[in-house]
Amino acid sequence: MRVEIWSDIACPWCYIGKARFEKGLAEFAHRDEVEVVHRSFELDPSRAKGDTALVIDMLAEKYGRSREEAASMEADVAANARAEGLGYRAEGRDHGSTFDIHRLLHLAKARGRQDELLTLAYRANFAEERSVFDDEVLIDLAVAAGLDADEARAVLADPGAYADDVRTDEREAAELGANAVPFFVLDRRYGISGGQPSEVFVQALERAWKDRPATALTTVGGDAAGCDTDGACEVPRS
Repeated sequence: MRVEIWSDIACPWCYIGKARFEKGLAEFAHRDEVEVVHRSFELDPSRAKGDTALVIDMLAEKYGRSREEAASMEADVAANARAEGLGYRAEGRDHGSTFDIHRLLHLAKARGRQDELLTLAYRANFAEERSVFDDEVLIDLAVAAGLDADEARAVLADPGAYADDVRTDEREAAELGANAVPFFVLDRRYGISGGQPSEVFVQALERAWKDRPATALTTVGGDAAGCDTDGACEVPRS
């Protein structure tokens, strides 16, 4: 069975959702027969390379909030991340274009190291004092994931490298009706939107495994927090 996950490095609920999905997958009896493929989805595709801003400032501007209110929003998301055992810096993170990261992830996919690079990129962006919008940081992450430094550097230097792969993923997301991430698709039968609890993923995996005949995409689970195409990330209500 194949599980495709559309996500963006800039999306905190993708970071949290990946951890919750992996917990659910660990409980699934046929987990060794599941292929997980990560797909590209840019929350802010119009943002230019090098155009970065502090996340707190970006949230304040986007939602029309004060910096204090934006910081409170980040703190709420951080609490959800930490509840999953994830590190999360609620202050000091930056926000920028993720196009180059997605291109590098496609190189990693071609080399069989996609999940390793994605995990490291999430950790660097949300938990560590490292900017994933810096090419040298990305190259360091690529090497740590098992990629060749020169090959990673060549991809970043060529704006066309793996660009079509990123755009293809994004077109497929639109065709499937995904307008927010994370978005999980199981065998092109069932769709799960948002950072759902791990038990929802267990139920969906079991259902998709048993219900083999292909049908139209069915959404599993209710609404859950995620990030939409204008970059807005929902904060859970207490």
